[in-house]
Amino acid sequence: MKALVSTEWLAAELGSNDLIVFDASWYMPAEARDAQAEYRRAHIPGAVFFDIDAIADTESALPHMVPGTASFERMIGALGVSAGHRVVFYDQKGIFSAARGWWLLRLFGHERCAVLDGGLPKWCREGRAVQVGDAAAPAAANYRASLNSRRVRGLGDILENLQSRREILLDARSADRFHARVPEPRAGVRGGHVPGSRNLPFTELLSGDQTLLPPEQLRALFKARGVDERSAVVTSCGSGLTAAVLNLGLEVAGLPMGALYDGSWSEWGGRTETPIEI
Repeated sequence: MKALVSTEWLAAELGSNDLIVFDASWYMPAEARDAQAEYRRAHIPGAVFFDIDAIADTESALPHMVPGTASFERMIGALGVSAGHRVVFYDQKGIFSAARGWWLLRLFGHERCAVLDGGLPKWCREGRAVQVGDAAAPAAANYRASLNSRRVRGLGDILENLQSRREILLDARSADRFHARVPEPRAGVRGGHVPGSRNLPFTELLSGDQTLLPPEQLRALFKARGVDERSAVVTSCGSGLTAAVLNLGLEVAGLPMGALYDGSWSEWGGRTETPIEI
């Protein structure tokens, strides 16, 4: 299954017994928007809400961190996903938080998953049907995960890479946040970036209609940051969410998907002992 699917493809496949569609919308607190309430107002028919903050390590002080394998199996199985399902994630912005759901499922070994290009806005612009209220509760499934630890990095990995520089760290935050020209949106988090990291705002991977750029344009963006077929890449952002857009872009560009620093800047910038550059 390709990592990115079109609205045309999804419209043709809706209703298939082996297809599950998730609305994985998420908003920053400052946006004052309720993703689940907006899901109830309008969602793709049959889509189930995928709560990024709930399908996570809820005991961590950091936002939506990767859960343990057993917890993930229980939570994703409760949403009806089994090994035989194809899964499509979308969000209410276009391509924003849906990529986190895609990355998370891929992290736990489920390769048959994709992101809807353009998300709900493109679906609605095309006049396609939407549903209101909650979708019918899915029948629980027995899910067995296989964690691919090569696709995730922790604080210790990033600290070690400061010396080895074996991996290129791409930061998906805006240039203003990367260079500490504006305050961080989370209280108590310093501004700046991990020393040696390179800035590639996730918005640069998107066209004006919030669809992903074509593969050749994506490759050019990555090449400008020194990334090619031989590069080992780790993505980062504010909380490990839009970093996944970079992982998606790498995959669609035909480059190695790389790994994601799960704690991202919420962890690095929220500590006092980690070095930063401005």
